[in-house]
Amino acid sequence: MNADAANAPLRTRAIGQPLARIEGHAKVTGAARYAWEHDLSDPLYAYPLQATIARGRVVSIDAEAARALEGVLAIITPDNAPKLQSDENKELWILQSDGIGFRGQFIGAVVAASLEVARHAVDLLRVQYEEEFHDADLRADRNDLYAPECVNAGYPTDSVEGDVDAALQAAEVSIDHTYTTPMEHNNPMETHTTVAIWNDGHFTLYGSTQGAHSLRKTLAPLFGIDADAIRVIAPHVGGGFGSKGTAHAHDVLACLAAQAVPGRPVKVTLTRQQMFQLAGYRTPTIQRIRLGADREGRLTAIAHDVIEQTSRIKEFAEQTAVPTRIMYAAPSRRTTHRLAALDVPVPSWMRAPGETPGMFALETAMDELAIACGLDPVELRVRNDPATDPESGKPWSHRDLVGCLREGARRFGWDRRDRAPRTRERHGWLIGTGVAAATYPRYRMPGSVAAIRYGRDGRYAVRIGAVDIGTGTWTALTQIAADALECPVESIVLAIGDTDLPNATVEGGSSGVSSWGTAIVAAARAFRDHHGRDPKVGAEASAASPDNPDEERLAMHSFGAQFAEVMVNAATGEVRVPRMLGVFSVGRILNPRTARSQFIGGMTMGLSMALLEHSVMDARFGEVVTHDFAEYHVAAHADIEDVDAIWLDESDPHSNAMGSRGIGEIGIVGAAAAIGNAVWHATGIRVRDLPITPDKLLG
Repeated sequence: MNADAANAPLRTRAIGQPLARIEGHAKVTGAARYAWEHDLSDPLYAYPLQATIARGRVVSIDAEAARALEGVLAIITPDNAPKLQSDENKELWILQSDGIGFRGQFIGAVVAASLEVARHAVDLLRVQYEEEFHDADLRADRNDLYAPECVNAGYPTDSVEGDVDAALQAAEVSIDHTYTTPMEHNNPMETHTTVAIWNDGHFTLYGSTQGAHSLRKTLAPLFGIDADAIRVIAPHVGGGFGSKGTAHAHDVLACLAAQAVPGRPVKVTLTRQQMFQLAGYRTPTIQRIRLGADREGRLTAIAHDVIEQTSRIKEFAEQTAVPTRIMYAAPSRRTTHRLAALDVPVPSWMRAPGETPGMFALETAMDELAIACGLDPVELRVRNDPATDPESGKPWSHRDLVGCLREGARRFGWDRRDRAPRTRERHGWLIGTGVAAATYPRYRMPGSVAAIRYGRDGRYAVRIGAVDIGTGTWTALTQIAADALECPVESIVLAIGDTDLPNATVEGGSSGVSSWGTAIVAAARAFRDHHGRDPKVGAEASAASPDNPDEERLAMHSFGAQFAEVMVNAATGEVRVPRMLGVFSVGRILNPRTARSQFIGGMTMGLSMALLEHSVMDARFGEVVTHDFAEYHVAAHADIEDVDAIWLDESDPHSNAMGSRGIGEIGIVGAAAAIGNAVWHATGIRVRDLPITPDKLLG
């Protein structure tokens, strides 16, 4: 089957229907098994010993009192831990030396008959350190900032076109401001958990992961075994927001603990406090944005320069300025990224990495430019909507940001908005509205494979090693399979969440359903080509996700417009958000019910980012001191009022056979900027440093 045939559009019947979640009943009745909950006989429990210094080495660990505790089966330290085989990823290279790279790093563990005994035994361990000077202070004036080879997802570190400084100097209207976003932590409902069993040279893992196959591919070389010697089982995952998209130290710890007690299941789960040290986070950013335009608001120059942090033991460079390269056209453009390598935990993916902090800065700057030009913020964005991708010059597969802005403005009542700030007040509350654009790339990861078999019950068993992290994957893949096989959804029996199933890529970058669904469509077409419409029992076929030649010639991105209304208490500075609206151009919507949930979830997370979330690093100790929900605040039900999400009726036939582009992350991207812009409109105060807390609005 050639690429064009493999990617030909589906005739949709199930796709586009608001099918209830396939796994919904199992979840609400408690039948769905998450990593910790699988029924395993005689399990043991491992609890980590963590470093209480930010840099140095372990001199000794006195385990005498812990070893004497009833129920303790093993104490693992760098002196006796099984030796790992690959130190390529220093985050995972645990218990292999006495060195300490950040506060909270694993330096030992206890395996015991109960979790309580394991924790008590860890408290009895006595550690002596040789402490060294540490550096955990991110500042723009550091003299050791450096340019990484590339930023996340392989994008070039810097991008320059034209003489930006000269264009800015010559601009009729210009702005020059610095915006900051704080360290933020992924906090899925299910904390990170791995249950490991070591038997005859094989691991069986029950994991809380966004990629079963990718997890075992990462762990296999670390332990010097074939990937086939690791089975990962993950039928249900309680959220991830990117943090479960890659292996972390607790996965390795579970395996090391299992090797210490062969044949017994060993459970490891991070506490909520440990999640702030060991599961990744969004790096803090310092972003200087300079925009130049003519008096009609058409951009002549864009400069977006980013400073952020990484861990000294492992580099992660967030692609913060990358969305600026494709959002708006200008003859002269520059984006840069510089890193400070610090003695801190390793940053990683957090929902829409790059786009989320970068678009807060850019879309706030665009609001400030609109004011400087005397233009409506919607109109400014419309005037700078590019006909082709400014970065690559390629045509868009589909771009309708203008449609999102226009439809959102109509539904939100934007035409009733007062131009001047601080003009509406009701019972001591200042009222304002704001808008921001959003974008997210369309990703499809190559390598997924699907298999289909026709059973005696007249149903099709569709098998692929994908995972559902709560986004509706069970349901969406069932709908795709039904349309691809031209049968009712009741005729599909889907199996996912296990490396015994065909390979599937990680659930990340809003790419999951696009990648896995494309493989399912290819397998279904191969099945029909070989077995027709009246297959025999046992008929089967499999296929990999095919190449898509349109990916090379077209720029594929999704777009959206976010609108927010805020109320700011004039006496206390409290901010409330009574209304939010998101309008999205994302290709075909596979399931309106689950899609709306994804969009609203992203917008809620963006509200949380705008007003609440802030992980505070105490640089004196290299420690995040806001490490639970009493101190790190996230949006709760009481914070959310009228949040609505709609989408344009469209399909992108260039993206894949389903016409979809992915939706999991774009909902968060523009939300914080829209709220910040609304706060300015309500108060006349521009807050450029998130979160927008009352102290920044008083006085």
